[in-house]
Amino acid sequence: MGRISFSCLFPASWHFSLSSLFLPRLLTPSLRQLLFIGLLLGLIGLLYLLLLSKGHASFLREENHFHRHLARVTDVDATDTSNPDLNYGLVVDCGSSGSRVFVYCWPRHNGNPHELLDIQQMRDQHRKPVVMKIKPGISELAKTPEKASDYIYPLLSFAAQHIPKNKHQETPLYILCTAGMRILPESQQEALLEDLRTDIPVHFNFLFSDSHVEVISGKQEGVYAWIGINFVLGRFNHVHNDGEAVVEVNVSEQQEALVRKRTAGVLDMGGVSTQIAYEVPKTVSFASPQQEEVAKNLLAEFNLGCDAHRTEHVYRVYVSTFLGFGGNAARQRYEESVIKNTATRNKLLDQHTGETADSPLLDPCLPADLQDEIGSSTEKLHLRGTGDFDQCRRILQPFLNRTDETLTSLNGIYQPAINYNNSQFYGFSEFYYCTEDVLRMGGDYNSSKYSKGAKSYCSTQWKTLKERFDSGLYATHADLHRLKYQCFKSAWMHEVLHSGFSFPANYKNLKTALLVYDKEVQWTLGAILYRTRFLPLRDIQQEGLKGVHSHWRHSFSFVNNHYLFLACFFIVVLSIMLYLLRLRRIHRRAAQHCTPSSVPWLEEGLGSPTIPITL
Repeated sequence: MGRISFSCLFPASWHFSLSSLFLPRLLTPSLRQLLFIGLLLGLIGLLYLLLLSKGHASFLREENHFHRHLARVTDVDATDTSNPDLNYGLVVDCGSSGSRVFVYCWPRHNGNPHELLDIQQMRDQHRKPVVMKIKPGISELAKTPEKASDYIYPLLSFAAQHIPKNKHQETPLYILCTAGMRILPESQQEALLEDLRTDIPVHFNFLFSDSHVEVISGKQEGVYAWIGINFVLGRFNHVHNDGEAVVEVNVSEQQEALVRKRTAGVLDMGGVSTQIAYEVPKTVSFASPQQEEVAKNLLAEFNLGCDAHRTEHVYRVYVSTFLGFGGNAARQRYEESVIKNTATRNKLLDQHTGETADSPLLDPCLPADLQDEIGSSTEKLHLRGTGDFDQCRRILQPFLNRTDETLTSLNGIYQPAINYNNSQFYGFSEFYYCTEDVLRMGGDYNSSKYSKGAKSYCSTQWKTLKERFDSGLYATHADLHRLKYQCFKSAWMHEVLHSGFSFPANYKNLKTALLVYDKEVQWTLGAILYRTRFLPLRDIQQEGLKGVHSHWRHSFSFVNNHYLFLACFFIVVLSIMLYLLRLRRIHRRAAQHCTPSSVPWLEEGLGSPTIPITL
């Protein structure tokens, strides 16, 4: 007998052969040995499949995280308007000083009901955000409401030029009015809104209904801002790594607690008002029925998910806005109090403090030796700064209007307990300017470091501060007004944070910022995300009618190549086993036909038998 050869060209080229000496042993394995080999190969295949599935799941998570991170990085690229799968949305922010239109876009939803739309701000061919602003505010048209649609026309015309025309009829348009409109009488508000509802559908083909134009409350605006910031931070993506902070959330008493990514709270101090917004993960208890009634107006519970029956994206957020507690408004209240108290004291004690520059009133909230004048021309008061940061803080505490009741903050307003050990906050506007403009401490907030820096600034002579300013040592957008009132605003911010909102002095999880991921995050982003939250469900249902989900199609090539290889491997192994069994039967049959006396040479060797020859 010769040799039996095997060769294969795929997946790699190889060749081997078996001699006929070794072949009988190979062809006569027992049934037990065959079963053992088959079981071993099956276990190897299952182990391979298990490792593949884990590796694939990890790959998808990493790929998803990578694409989300990449989306933030490439968000500065120009929007590809030729992409037919791209959707668009418009939000017009009608503020007190002017109105702005923001154009957003997002790719087709991937079909996963656990994920939100990937909304980004649209960018033109020069990679600039598609935004347009006009002045004054729409509230200036209160007496001529018939001009409202003419007022808004340039904004919508601008947006229409950037969005493909075939996409107009499926592009939702929202016109949301804020502070300027809130102060108008309801009849004037309704007249302006009605003109918009009537005329806009005549001139534009956007997806627009009566409910798409309204005056939103301060609470809604705060919720939208909170949504926008946490969306950009990626906190609504519930796939988290081991190192990321999580929080246990009680959606309702009937359901088990959810464990998901910890969201970030928002602190925002403008010139007029201060606002705080943060998630309340636990069920809230109230000290009294009155407190419960107040809390209903401050707590907002909403579902960001596309399916109202799912609770994984249900959030309970506390939002409160404090008018008169912004940096400039607080300074104005302080000055009014100083003028009133000084006039009363001068009258009672027959003094003339502050009436002339030679006898100024000493103000601990101004830098050392800074001369300032406050009040009207008939009631002018001369001040000279002493730059005492700690004394300024103590003087400002009564202006917080705190009460002795539990769970209260500024102005005695209800505030749910904050888990300071497991929370994170971002401070915007004055929280950033106070720490960065002249103190150069923006970013991670440290109370002791901040107090030390503010104390040093306040006690520095005004002449020295002015020289530093002229030398360009402060931030480029810092001006003389900032220099004059930095000492006051530093003390006010400190007291609002630690005495008003009760943040502990050793709190380490506050980050003051101007931008998030180098982008200015507007509340309009949260508004479009919230108001379009049910659109993915429509896409999912459409995909269901087709019988296949887009996310399954995208992952098909990666997964099924491995399954195909594994299936081929098992088929080849099974074919070899069946072939060996067939050869084993043939060998047994051949052995039965050949007796030992007739073929003794099979037992003695391979040599031929000797045959005698008679001559």
